[in-house]
Amino acid sequence: MAKENFIPRAVFCFFLMVLIENNHAAVVDVKTKGAKGDGKTDDGPAIMNAWKVACGGPPPSSLLIPPGTYFASPIQLKGPCKGPIEIKATGATIKAPPEVAKFKTDGWIEIEGVDKLTMTGGNYDGQGQATWKSNNCASTGVCKLPANIRLTNCKNAVVKDLTSTNSKFFHMNILGCDNSKLDHVTINAPGTSLNTDGIHIGRLNGLNITNTNIKTGDDCISFGDGSKNVHIDTVTCGPGHGISIGSLGRYPNEAPVQGIWIKNCTITGTDNGLRIKSWPAGTPGSATDMHFEDIIMQKVGTPILVDQEYCPSGKCQKGPSKTKLSNVSFRKIKGSSTTKVAVKLICSPGTCQNFEVADINLQGPGGPATSECKNIKPKVVGQVVPPACP
Repeated sequence: MAKENFIPRAVFCFFLMVLIENNHAAVVDVKTKGAKGDGKTDDGPAIMNAWKVACGGPPPSSLLIPPGTYFASPIQLKGPCKGPIEIKATGATIKAPPEVAKFKTDGWIEIEGVDKLTMTGGNYDGQGQATWKSNNCASTGVCKLPANIRLTNCKNAVVKDLTSTNSKFFHMNILGCDNSKLDHVTINAPGTSLNTDGIHIGRLNGLNITNTNIKTGDDCISFGDGSKNVHIDTVTCGPGHGISIGSLGRYPNEAPVQGIWIKNCTITGTDNGLRIKSWPAGTPGSATDMHFEDIIMQKVGTPILVDQEYCPSGKCQKGPSKTKLSNVSFRKIKGSSTTKVAVKLICSPGTCQNFEVADINLQGPGGPATSECKNIKPKVVGQVVPPACP
């Protein structure tokens, strides 16, 4: 009978432990890197040190921020990582320094170049109250202020169950993050918080935003140039300035906007509802295939607005907008307007093509609303109240 080969038990156990260790996902608790979570100590360096370990560890990896209150100076989290990585902050509140002077860049939590990033939970408090009081962006046209969360070139990202509170500037700035998702995100700031766009989007292809609640002092969601294939569903907005595509046509070489679908949303108490805005006498550009459907307006100023004479400072060059708008539809939009003019479509000559308004029912303050149009004759489908561009 042949002698059986066997591996001594000690050797077998050693190799088994090595195998398990090398294939076990890295979970790095920020407290193991020195974070205190007392709301006073600067835990920013500890969070960045934990990120370096998690990002370089065996995938999938996690950066864990346990429940507690963390004070954190500006944080930069760089990729690429070895594989998918998650930042888990459920039950945690992370607070930014209130002083703008402590920020050298345009973001507080900056994450860049990470593929398959997931952010789960956490309340990111920008402590922007003092900044809003001294904000002079409207008069200077320049805003060098930090966004709460800035994601740049993070492909296939997922952000869920996360809250952004009282940002100094934009709450979330999502740039170049193709094929990404935001779900159950909460944006919370008063209507008096200046220039605090809830979610700003630009230069990306493929983004879904669902089940999200936004209260802020500027656009709930804003689209910059290069936004493509974006789907927004089941979002509540207000206070704020509504949902805006643009402004467009301000800077040279702006990339086209194409494929925007906004459905099943409720907008309440905002300055505007659904808005497309471009600068007069600006730079050439285009925005096409933009569709708004099943939207409820509750006491909204100008629920439907196309504004190709957008000039917030009142000091713009005069002349027609050079942004071409085409294949645009407003369907099944109902509710109440706080302004007499509930539908306002102001285009430059020859720039607005193939517009449709269908099944609109918007009431004005204390009675019927009206519409105002310039250089446009949209296709009208079904009952439209007020009559569009009669």
